[in-house]
Amino acid sequence: MRFRPAAAAALALTTVVGLAAYLWPFFAAPGFSTSYGQDAPWLFAALLGLMAFVVLAEVTANGLDAKTVAVLGVLAAAGGALRVLSAGTAGLEPIFVIFVLGGRVLGRSMGFLMGSLAMLAGAFLTAGVGPWLPFQMLGAGWVALGAAMLPRATGRVELAMLAGYGAFAGLAYGVLLNLWFWPFLAPASAPTGAGFVPGDSAAANIAHYAVFYVATSLGWDVPRAALTAVLILVAGRSILATLRRAVRRAAFGEVVRFD
Repeated sequence: MRFRPAAAAALALTTVVGLAAYLWPFFAAPGFSTSYGQDAPWLFAALLGLMAFVVLAEVTANGLDAKTVAVLGVLAAAGGALRVLSAGTAGLEPIFVIFVLGGRVLGRSMGFLMGSLAMLAGAFLTAGVGPWLPFQMLGAGWVALGAAMLPRATGRVELAMLAGYGAFAGLAYGVLLNLWFWPFLAPASAPTGAGFVPGDSAAANIAHYAVFYVATSLGWDVPRAALTAVLILVAGRSILATLRRAVRRAAFGEVVRFD
């Protein structure tokens, strides 16, 4: 599906806001207050507004119609259903297969929306709504967006590329997600040398976070990465073929005319 300039601008703005929400701890001033941790609802509202901006950009460019909405809805529902199967138990999240393969077929703007909406649907189905949800939605949208931005390939080369990307995305998602709560942990809750220190240099806090991530999260993220890669290698070919056939049959690029 074509990537339109208006949608590109909306996605760029969403990405900038999202990166600021994730990476601010590495640039926090010494006067940081833990009350900033209550800003998650505002981020959720901002994210929904930016997603609406992406949708509006697609609508005004004639890129979003009933057929597109149907495909997005089906993939978001499928992702939500897969979320119910594990909800992240032991890091095993088959929903990442939908993010990677759906993003690969739908393209950048539609893939981002699909990933975010699938995570939102899964949160409602698993009672997983909380301050972490906007960060999960951003991360899922970026996973799908990254899959859409991979270079063109076919056959086994494409499948191997997507499996490798799925493993990388499974790890990167965990690296990002921990940042939403890491700065607000009590010093006694973090391993030695792994706590957030307001006012420290970015390099020092990155080192602290690396220790925290390896000690607390890596053991969860490796199973996610491995499961995603294996599922893509096993079922990726048939899922890609099904999704691509659905997109072709939907004829997104055709303009309907009534005589």
